Amino acid sequence: MRKHASLDALLDASARCSPMATALIEPFGQTISYHDLNTYAGVVSGALGAFGVGAGDRVGLCVRKSIGAVASIFAILKSGAAYVPVDVGAPPVRNGLILNDCGVKAVIVETARVAALLEQLEGEGWTQAPFPAYPTHPADFAILHRASEDREQPRAPMGLAYILYTSGSTGRPKGVMHSHATARSFVDWCSNELEPGADDCFSSHAPFHFDLSILDLYVPIKHGASVVLIDSEIGKQPGTLSQIIAERGITIWYSTPTILHMLIEYGKLDERSFDKLRTVIFAGEVFHLKHLKALTALWPRPTYYNFYGPTETNVCTVHKVEMPLLADRTAALPIGRACSDDRLRVVAADGADVPRGEEGELYVAGGSVMLGYWNLPARNAEAFHADAAGRWYKTGDIVREDGDGAYTFLCRRDRMVKRRGFRVELGEIEATLHRHASIGEAAVIAVTNGAGDTLIHAYLTWSDGAAFSIISLKQFVSQHLPLHMIPDRFSVLPALPKTTTDKIDYQRLKDLG
Repeated sequence: MRKHASLDALLDASARCSPMATALIEPFGQTISYHDLNTYAGVVSGALGAFGVGAGDRVGLCVRKSIGAVASIFAILKSGAAYVPVDVGAPPVRNGLILNDCGVKAVIVETARVAALLEQLEGEGWTQAPFPAYPTHPADFAILHRASEDREQPRAPMGLAYILYTSGSTGRPKGVMHSHATARSFVDWCSNELEPGADDCFSSHAPFHFDLSILDLYVPIKHGASVVLIDSEIGKQPGTLSQIIAERGITIWYSTPTILHMLIEYGKLDERSFDKLRTVIFAGEVFHLKHLKALTALWPRPTYYNFYGPTETNVCTVHKVEMPLLADRTAALPIGRACSDDRLRVVAADGADVPRGEEGELYVAGGSVMLGYWNLPARNAEAFHADAAGRWYKTGDIVREDGDGAYTFLCRRDRMVKRRGFRVELGEIEATLHRHASIGEAAVIAVTNGAGDTLIHAYLTWSDGAAFSIISLKQFVSQHLPLHMIPDRFSVLPALPKTTTDKIDYQRLKDLG
């Protein structure tokens, strides 16, 4: 296969080479072979084509993780369109905002959620059609489609494969565009590094709207391996996760450190055998050293990797953990060295490269870097730096290149934080709070508690005489934001502290605790 072929070509190739091999496994339910998965995807692709979906279109995906969901992803890719996954548990208003923003031609949605989502989709002419039946794997989905556009849409970049929406500082999520080529740059690197085979069994823990899902899905599919699909509900049950890893014989596990910490605390890992587990990968947030040490004591055999990279770059650095971890080690793990054919540089505030050993912002260029943000030309201009050496994405992360050439993450340049593995812009939470009729001002900060968890505190002023209720306020926020963005604490102040330039003084808020 030629380098950087399309993502759907990976399924085609495995279906030809290993048609009867098991492709997907639902933890306590069905399985499907590579032949049947490819056939299923072809049937759904044909239905999308009948509704006019083709090259350059975007198709939304609002379904829980399942065999039908994976078939839908490959169907969208086979049609030449790009898939736009949304959080099935998020408020319909948020999902509608995302799908309207990128002008989807169709949406594959769970039947039970059709009515709520239809209320949020802009324009006329939306029609509901049944999802194509596949005899052995029926899905309770529907296809929403519209015959014609009622507004002019931006042209999609060539080769666009998917758009993942991340939290936006303006109060609106922004769509990160990746092509088949940028995804394959990462997927092909993973193949070389992890050396998976057809006898491997991968976990698929990340939801499809989270960038960790790119490895979860396409690396095993490329190699004819099996994938255990773990939906969001099971993914929060450490005892069940532990059972699945052991009984399904998962060989390659990939998740955020939060999930691994949950397994350490509540998964009873010392009561089961994990003799087939050979690789454990974590990404999305810092894995605190004491928790990693506890995990390696329980799981001493696997090889451990620390993957780093914002959604915009896939994974751009990797650190292979040296085992055993020294008992007296206190320094945080580095994020490692460049991968995925990417190049790195560390840049000072004035735009000059800094010497090794000094801190600065990490810039990334190379094959795995996104095409750009959907329909945000001004944001794209800010996010990239172009010079004779390349087109560099400015990550906003402050790092240091150490003496051995590895990079260490230090902090964020702006107010973006990672929480439960998701990237959160505190400004988006503030924008939501400002929608409440009784809130005059709102400011949100993130703090770290003694256990190393990120907590979000919201400070606000209450502008009228109505009774203040935390329960009703959380209900309001939950209608607009996903669970991982809802503040842990709300505090009402007579007025928010200001700087001498009449800006909110965030440092004073942090001092309040």
